[in-house]
Amino acid sequence: MAEPDTGGDTISRNAILALGAQMTTAAFTAGITIFLTRELGPAGFGLFSLALSATAVILRPAGAGTSQAVGRFIAERHGDHRAIRPIIRMASRIRVLSACAFGVVLFALADPIASLYGEPDLTGPLQGMAVAFVGQNLFDFFRTIFVSLRLTSKAFASVTAEASVEAAATVALVLGGAGVTGAAFGRAAGYAFGVVFAVALLGRVLGRSPLLGADRSPVPRSEFFGYAGALFVVATANSVFQRLGVLLLGAFLPPSAVGLYSAPLRLISLIAYPALAVAQGVGPRQARHATQPARIAALGRGVRYAVILHAGVIAFLLVWAPPIVELVLGPEFSGSAGVLRALTPFILLNGMGVILFSSLGYAGEGRRRIPVAMATVVVAAVLYIALIPPLGTVGAAIATDIGYLVNVGGHLWLAHRFLGLPVGPIFGTFARSGLAAGATVVVLVLATGGGLSVAEWVLGSLLGSATFVTVLVLTGALTRREIRRFARRPVRSRRPPDR
Repeated sequence: MAEPDTGGDTISRNAILALGAQMTTAAFTAGITIFLTRELGPAGFGLFSLALSATAVILRPAGAGTSQAVGRFIAERHGDHRAIRPIIRMASRIRVLSACAFGVVLFALADPIASLYGEPDLTGPLQGMAVAFVGQNLFDFFRTIFVSLRLTSKAFASVTAEASVEAAATVALVLGGAGVTGAAFGRAAGYAFGVVFAVALLGRVLGRSPLLGADRSPVPRSEFFGYAGALFVVATANSVFQRLGVLLLGAFLPPSAVGLYSAPLRLISLIAYPALAVAQGVGPRQARHATQPARIAALGRGVRYAVILHAGVIAFLLVWAPPIVELVLGPEFSGSAGVLRALTPFILLNGMGVILFSSLGYAGEGRRRIPVAMATVVVAAVLYIALIPPLGTVGAAIATDIGYLVNVGGHLWLAHRFLGLPVGPIFGTFARSGLAAGATVVVLVLATGGGLSVAEWVLGSLLGSATFVTVLVLTGALTRREIRRFARRPVRSRRPPDR
């Protein structure tokens, strides 16, 4: 018999804490990066980055779709800890085997890879990163479980604990004379502690450790592997799409062009943080639970708010792209301003995209996502080949925009067709947000002329934001009631079980 539903954290609290976890990771990463660049120097930090990149390439394949799959099956049984524990145990064994297998291979290949690069000093860092890879793979897995349990507060605690230990271990080992290898093993120590911390916390949440026991999983292995395989195909296709532009630019143009195109993409990833946080709050609520209906209205609001937020961002990027690029990336990347402007359609769609991707995965529609993901890669590949030779980096940006439009448009149709998501309000929000963004662009041009001195920054930010919000309210994209709710409503820690 199912145990009573504990309710879990509210959607808003989950989203806020998910954003907090992302910002915590970003802050610790920035601090470690600054420390390592100063202590290791360009050559040492280059070896560290190379070793880190070698593990990043295989991080997604090593997961084999198990994180998203276990998330779906847990969310479908939210509140039934007796059923959830054996699901986690089954999935954990699979994940441990795959992570360790990849880690052992990477550790064994450390010396040959170092020889291939002609850098014998790379062996130690690669071995450290191989150990860290196993820990990171498992840590991400357990963090996803907390999100699926609607307890992002526990994920936030785990992230903070992991990042703190990683930073302390890295500083201690590097200052102790271990150099680049010490930095790599400091990362490994952080993730090892993070896994132990997360497992212990998970045991407290579920009443006892989900890694122990002999209860049979209510999800057959064949069903679990089938869904994980579908999500692996989708994730692989998305990964190809994300890297295809850079690879084809390198085939057609010199490395400098690749750098000008790649640099703005790092800025764009930060813009998506709020939408990713919303996805962690809304996504698990779309699971097909036996007694709790999907929160389609919450999904619709999340998509609408993501469109509004990203429309406001692109208004500022369209006008201030050159000074923003010069300020953040440096004057040598001035050519990236045109790329950043050309990528504004991608930025506009990116917020709603990550929310739809997560929600459809939790709703069990992973297999239906495969044709959309494949079509995205095909369309993008054709456009990259056609547009890069005549238009260069801007052509690559346009191809990315159109490819992502196929991806998001396909997922929006899937959400409408199979989840019942109303699309009329979303299209209306696009139109009204577009008007607000256009008005903001006009105000920014008149007020600052595209400059970005301190005074112009303050004046433009105030006038631009006021204009954007005013037009949103006047057109009905954002109601006064919603604004008051955002300003006054406290974030409740728990959602009542009966709601």
